[in-house]
Amino acid sequence: MLGDDEDVFDSVTWESPSAPYDADHTVQPSGPGFKQSTAGTEDERGPHDPKWEGYLIVTVKDPVKELAETKDAYVSYLVSAKSNLPIFSTPNPSSRRRFQDFVFLRDHLVKDFPACVVPALPDKHRLEYLTGDRFSPEFMERRRLDLHRFLERISRHPTLQRSTLVRAFFESTEWHVHMHQHLAHPPGPEPTPGIIDNISDTLLNAFARVRKPDERFLDMRESVDKFEDGLVICERLWNRTRGRTNGGNLAPGEDLTADYHDLAVAVQGLGFLESGITDPLNHFSNTLLEFSALLRHKTQTTTDPFLVHLHSLLTYSHANRAVLKLRDQKQLDFEELSDYLSGVTQERDRLSAVISGHAGSTGLGLSAYLKDKVDSIRGADDDRSRVERMRKLDIKIKELQDAVTTAHETSDAFSDETLREQTIFQYTKEAEMKEMLGNLAEGEIEFYQSAMEEWERIIPIIQRIRVDV
Repeated sequence: MLGDDEDVFDSVTWESPSAPYDADHTVQPSGPGFKQSTAGTEDERGPHDPKWEGYLIVTVKDPVKELAETKDAYVSYLVSAKSNLPIFSTPNPSSRRRFQDFVFLRDHLVKDFPACVVPALPDKHRLEYLTGDRFSPEFMERRRLDLHRFLERISRHPTLQRSTLVRAFFESTEWHVHMHQHLAHPPGPEPTPGIIDNISDTLLNAFARVRKPDERFLDMRESVDKFEDGLVICERLWNRTRGRTNGGNLAPGEDLTADYHDLAVAVQGLGFLESGITDPLNHFSNTLLEFSALLRHKTQTTTDPFLVHLHSLLTYSHANRAVLKLRDQKQLDFEELSDYLSGVTQERDRLSAVISGHAGSTGLGLSAYLKDKVDSIRGADDDRSRVERMRKLDIKIKELQDAVTTAHETSDAFSDETLREQTIFQYTKEAEMKEMLGNLAEGEIEFYQSAMEEWERIIPIIQRIRVDV
């Protein structure tokens, strides 16, 4: 069991520590997108480049229905890894986890690493949960692929891959105990109410915008917008292609798979009428049936996985957008706090001027004049009450100055981490697009090669038909 006194989440802070790649580990990970070494690159790395300590290769396989004959039945998956990261106690950890365990892992990674792009999980609220089809082999295989992709994205992240929660997810034989320990002793200090909470009515609202936007993050947001627009267009077009190829709510004549099947039946019917060429027509009908089956097989093994991966990449981009939005919020916190400090300081200076007799409220604007009149009506315009208010304002100014300093440091640190996150997201995005498009191309090549073989096989049979002139 993993103890709760360990140094959990050593990378909770925005600064991601780095260590050279361990030269003793000669195992090379396979698959795209894994940064394998940081040795010898310290001089070449920029200040916002991510830093890897090693590799983590993950697999999710062998879905099994547990408690099959009870109402509490669920599916467990074998999760295993291969790693040279020093945080793991074994290079090949493995364990069985259910979907709820993945949900816990994801939710707490989001809480513990707010500046990291944590990928989303597949939606649990689906029709299969109502109809009972969630235990069908097809659904379990789709879910397995989704969960594998989720863990693969985490394994490619140089900060998330080193978290003790991820380590426990793969290694712990007492996962439920570790979950309770994590809830009882979360990494990092517990948030305490501060000056930001006390003045929440003056801070960020849903319609606030950063007044001094950083061009770097504006460019990133624009890039994310274009990327997601492209994914949405691709998804819409491929869904349309899929529907026309393999069914859906289409009018007669728009489903190619069914049309080739109907054409095969029609050709077979012709064979019964044309006694002299019955055998060649039957062979041609069989070729049409095989071609229809190939279309259906391509949809199931190539098009559908491509669409699922495409949509998953879109949700991953949404998680990246959320980090950019959170960075804007950190900057807004700093800007709003700075404005609030300025207002409190002006009020303190006004009271000081009135007490010293160097200036009246008329020289400080209409709002100050009205405030003086309200104080006069309330009987709070004597020097004693002003001195007491100045004392309280001095205390508030000191609190605000500390809060502004903290907010500025937080905003800067979050911005630095966001720049690193964009580089990590770019690595993962490129690796996944390479994998996704490569699988699509291979599936299309396999389909057309098989189709050519079927049609080439029928040509000699057709050519043997004798035609008397």
